[in-house]
Formats: sequence, structure tokens, C-alpha cells
Amino acid sequence: MNAAARVEFYFDVACPYAYLAHRRIEAACARQGATLEWKPILLGGLFRSVRGDDGPMVAMPAVKGRMNVLDLHRWAEHLELPFTMPSSHPQRSVLAMRCVVASGDVPRAAKALYRAYWVDGLDVTSGAVLARVLSEAGLDGPGIVAGAEATATKDQLFANTAAAAEVGAFGVPSYVIHREGKEPVFEFGQDRIEFVEQLLREAAPSRPKLTFYFDYSSPFAYLGATQVHAVAKRQGAELVHQPFLLGALFRTIGTPDVPLFTMPAVKQRFVNDDMHRWAKRYGVALRFPSRFPMNTVKSLRMTLQLPNETREPLVTALFHALWVDDRDLNDPAELCSIAASVGLDGAALLAGAELAETKDALRRATSEAEARGVCGAPCFLVQTAVHPEGSLFWGQDRLSLVEKALAGWIPKSG
Repeated sequence: MNAAARVEFYFDVACPYAYLAHRRIEAACARQGATLEWKPILLGGLFRSVRGDDGPMVAMPAVKGRMNVLDLHRWAEHLELPFTMPSSHPQRSVLAMRCVVASGDVPRAAKALYRAYWVDGLDVTSGAVLARVLSEAGLDGPGIVAGAEATATKDQLFANTAAAAEVGAFGVPSYVIHREGKEPVFEFGQDRIEFVEQLLREAAPSRPKLTFYFDYSSPFAYLGATQVHAVAKRQGAELVHQPFLLGALFRTIGTPDVPLFTMPAVKQRFVNDDMHRWAKRYGVALRFPSRFPMNTVKSLRMTLQLPNETREPLVTALFHALWVDDRDLNDPAELCSIAASVGLDGAALLAGAELAETKDALRRATSEAEARGVCGAPCFLVQTAVHPEGSLFWGQDRLSLVEKALAGWIPKSG
């Protein structure tokens, strides 16, 4: 858990952009294991404090106002959030925000009032409406509305608003990101939550880890290899290149040695076309080798002799040699040449490939892959600080899910 990180979230339920942000920022903090502190404020009070007027909408040209409304609907559609622009907008939110403060459960009260305003189009200036909405959310609605008039409630709302101005807020949603050993960082806007999450990710106690299980014999593993480095880099993840012997795994788990050959001709054609579509999408070359299926035992053993941090150049070169240049990965001379092309001693690696300890290492890697649930190549294991046991994904066409998991998503299915 990223317990040392916390985010102050300054909001007012009358702001549609803060509505769009409130669930996203909660999810971002949950993914990164950070604490979210909800800070209800009066947006009008903040405007008067930092601008000296009632906010930017007062003097906004009509054409820009129409674009803002269009932008809100587009974001809501993109985020798959219900959104209705109330005919009564903007409503005075003083009573609603005092109720949020008085509720004793700020997140629950805020969510209920956001829905009342931006989904149901209710009148949040009405005490009766607020009492009903809060009661339906499982809170003491009438008691909260009564508590909204308490001096302590009013003082707390004013104090939160003053604190927002003090940290540099000029509107909502605003965030202050606190990380251990670092200065607080201010961020603004529902469309900047990715920046907030990146700061939290950098503050996590450990980097996410992405283990790439592969065998050079798989065209899909080749396609995955062309993209996995960029995915890991974007998410600040440690990348582990983990070779294993695909044929041996298939025999153990009961899969045909070459699944492609067992498919109906119509499916074979589709799979062949599909891999070339993916290659085109990625902007990489792909030429199906004349020696398929290829015996890759020697190349896998060569790779396993290298420390993980130095494997990637050889992995890239061997995949390219087979799936672009149609070279024979079972030919010692070819393997020496490929290794030399990335500055390695191919002869030494080939000699090491015949050692008992290297052969055992490949057997062990294959057994460990099977124990992890690997069923083919490529597979990707994502482990994060908040999900150390990890989630396993099969197929290069699941890299979008892999990247989402690296960013903190934990699939409910495991």
C-alpha cells in the first residue's frame, strides 16, 4: 500500500467538472493505495477570494459557453457517467455544502448530492430535498440539514475554502498531492487526474512488475515482444523477460504441439490474416518463417544465461531473426551471428547452452510458468504494490488490459 501518499480533493457539488472528477479521483487513489481526503468548499467563496468576482462564467462569451457544455457531455459519454445539465444550473450550493460538512460521512453525502444535482436534476437549495436525498443514502437527512446551521459547520466550510485558496486553488476540482519526503504538488481539473495518478505511482513503495513469458517459436509472442517494453516504460514497471519452452508446456497441460495445425483451414486463414493485421497496427514487419515450427531450445537456453537486465537486446534480435529475417534459430552459426550483432559472445552462450545447469534452468522456468497458470505464449504477469499476487493475461492482444493492470486495475475475476 502507498500509505504515505494522500490527496486532498477540493470540491463543490455545483461544479460539473468536479462531478466528473469525484469518482475518478477516488478510483485513482484506490489503485495506487493512497488516502483520499474529501475537502468540501464553497466555489463562489473561492472565486471571490482569488478573483474578486463570481467566477469565469459571468464574463464568458456565449460561443465558449456552448463549447463548455458540449465538452461536459463528451466527457460524461467518454467516462460512461450519467450526466444531465439541470435547467436551474447554477444553483446556490451553500446549504448543500454545509450538509456535506455536517454529514459525518463526507464521501457518502457528496456522492448522494452529486447524483441529485447532475443526474436527477433536483433542487439542492431545498432543505426538504436535501433531507430526503441524504436519508435515501442511509444518512440522517433531517438531522444533517439541522446541523448545517450550526456555527461549527459554517466555520469548517469557510476554513476549507480559505485552505483551498491558500494552496493555490482557483476553481474545482483541485487536488494537493502529498508524498513522503517530497513537497506537496497542486493539480487542477478532472482532465488532469492522470497526472495526479502518475505522481502517486511514482511515490509507491515499489514499482509494478511485468513478467513477459515467451518462446521464440510463437508469432504472437513476437508481436508482444515488439510492444511490451513501451507498455512497461509508460507505467514505470520493472520488465522481466522470462523464456520457457512452449512445446514442453503444451505436452504437460494437454495442448497440441502446434495448435495452429489443428485448426480448421478457415480458422488458420483468419489467424494468419489477424497476426498480419496486428503487425500493421504496431508498425512492425512480420514474415512467417519457412521453417515453422522452429526448434528454439538453444536460443532459449542462450537467453536464460543472461541476467534479466541484459536479456532484452538478445530477445529482440532473436525474435526479429526468426519472424522478420527467416533465419534458422536451430543453426549454431546463425545463433552466434545474432548474438554478436548485439555485442554478445555467441560461442560462449552456445557452449553454456549445453551445460546441465542451463538445461535444468529451462526445465525449471517451464515448470514455474505452468505453476503460474501460463497456458501459451505470450503471457503477462502483472504484480503491483496493492496486488502483489498478480494477475496473469494471455495473448498479445490483451496488452491494453495488461497496461490497465499496471496502472492499478485489479480485475474482479483475479
